[in-house]
Amino acid sequence: MAGGDRTSASDVFINCPFDDGYAPTFRALVFTIYACGFRPRSARELDDGAQTRIEKLFGLIEDCRYGVHDLSRTELDAANQLPRFNMPLELGIFMGAKRFGSPGQKAKRVLILDTEQYRYQRFISDLSGMDIHEHGGDPTRALRETRDWLANVSRRVLPSADRVARLHEMFLADLPALATALEFNPIRIPYVDYERIVVEWLLQAAPPPN
Repeated sequence: MAGGDRTSASDVFINCPFDDGYAPTFRALVFTIYACGFRPRSARELDDGAQTRIEKLFGLIEDCRYGVHDLSRTELDAANQLPRFNMPLELGIFMGAKRFGSPGQKAKRVLILDTEQYRYQRFISDLSGMDIHEHGGDPTRALRETRDWLANVSRRVLPSADRVARLHEMFLADLPALATALEFNPIRIPYVDYERIVVEWLLQAAPPPN
């Protein structure tokens, strides 16, 4: 990591599974972060063959003041019968930047999500004593946890969790038509295009009543 002091207070790193089963939650996190006025950052935004994946991650993590880390995917891979370690590794890099980095890096804040609050004790006990937020595998619960955490750590005035959840429901209802109009499969929208759809929808959508 470069050790620079360029961490953005608007950038939120999303460290999560990218499989089809987690996709609704990943998309809900992206929507929530934009709806709260922040910018989500993800390895999905990068497609530079000249960089190794780990170097891309170093750059993303260096950029971001905030990090949302979901450790819920601990199942064995069906083909290899091995767990996925990417999420704990990226959390460790983020926490290392916070612990050993420049003053800007030390300002990092972390949200750790899992399906159960204390399940981590069975597979990553070094996190003992940290506040793990439970979402139960429900995208809306992950949305609410993320919105409330962003409000807490940023001290910004954000739309309520109820409002963000209602906006998200409205967006999901509109998404099939929006995707079809752009000739995308609604469940296979490329990440950068999904981001663009979310931002344009939020700019045009009338906020629902409280």
